[in-house]
Amino acid sequence: MIYLDNAATSFYRPPGVERAVVEALRTLGNSGRGAHEPTLGASRLIYGAREQLARLFHAPDASRIAFTCNATEALNTALLGLFSPGDHIITTVSEHNSVLRPLYEMEGRGIAVTHLAVDEAGRLLYDKLEESRTEHTRAVVVTHASNLTGNVTDLGRVSEFAGKYGLLLIVDAAQTAGVLPIDVEKYNIDVLCFTGHKGLMGPQGTGGLYVRPGLSVRPLKTGGSGSHSYDRHHPSVMPEALEAGTLNGHGIAGLSAALSFIEEAGVTELHEKALGLARRFAEGAGNIRGVRLYGDYAAAERAAIVTLNIGGEDSAAVCDWLWEHYGICVRGGAHCAPLLHRALKTGTQGAVRFSFSCYNTKEEVEVALRAVRKLSE
Repeated sequence: MIYLDNAATSFYRPPGVERAVVEALRTLGNSGRGAHEPTLGASRLIYGAREQLARLFHAPDASRIAFTCNATEALNTALLGLFSPGDHIITTVSEHNSVLRPLYEMEGRGIAVTHLAVDEAGRLLYDKLEESRTEHTRAVVVTHASNLTGNVTDLGRVSEFAGKYGLLLIVDAAQTAGVLPIDVEKYNIDVLCFTGHKGLMGPQGTGGLYVRPGLSVRPLKTGGSGSHSYDRHHPSVMPEALEAGTLNGHGIAGLSAALSFIEEAGVTELHEKALGLARRFAEGAGNIRGVRLYGDYAAAERAAIVTLNIGGEDSAAVCDWLWEHYGICVRGGAHCAPLLHRALKTGTQGAVRFSFSCYNTKEEVEVALRAVRKLSE
């Protein structure tokens, strides 16, 4: 099997991840629910993971990292917890449904939304930011990298625009956490949402959000918190404010092990290997007759994603053929990015996404290219 679907979820993970999950299953209790060793051990491990994430994102305070089940829950928490009827939000057509669907729901509640367009290569039209703003604009919501094209958002430019008008900046880092360097203070990011099972190479069911000091987010859920149990209202102090119920301590243990691996190996070094493989594949695929690539492959910075179509062939059929004949795992269809597909005119055909990690090899790239060439022929 050749696994090239890392933008959906990591498959090959550092060996310490599995060991950490098994050890946690054997030893951890419920964090914050007692003073015995199993629960204290869980609390120590979970807070240690917060500190690792704070270092990774250059966050000033580990307590501003709250855990969720995934980036979707983190984004829903941020979007539904910060805005009110009458507000206006600028986002982009590159967004994943985990941003789009909450915003559609919010539009029904009186919140206005403007979607920044892209060019033929899926690059954001930053010059349109100014004309997108209204007197009621409160925030800019952007993906750090498109899960369809791999194009990376110029956070410096978006941050400058948001800062000029005092707007909140909310960033979806589902495709870039653990993949690209992220500095929440450098870019004045107010909320950063991430998942643990993609570039961070942790278990599924882990994720979270960073909320800058001084910013309060209404909780998506309320309930048990392990503290202030007699209060009618959920605690307002981070991170408990956004963490109702029992945390996934066993999953966070695996995430912590993955973070240790990333810290030791280096985010840039890991990404350079994956991106090198992606560029090798893109160059080869781009020279195959009948293949069309989507995205900006001349950009110096991008995610290790190559998305293509072969003639007019249905993308799902291509994926099935690659799996059945070559054992290659890729993703076809709409990728939960409907607006970008429409902008790229692939709404009917979909597209075939190859996404690479540091665990892939040059030999796997060559097999994938032979497969694409064979199918094109």
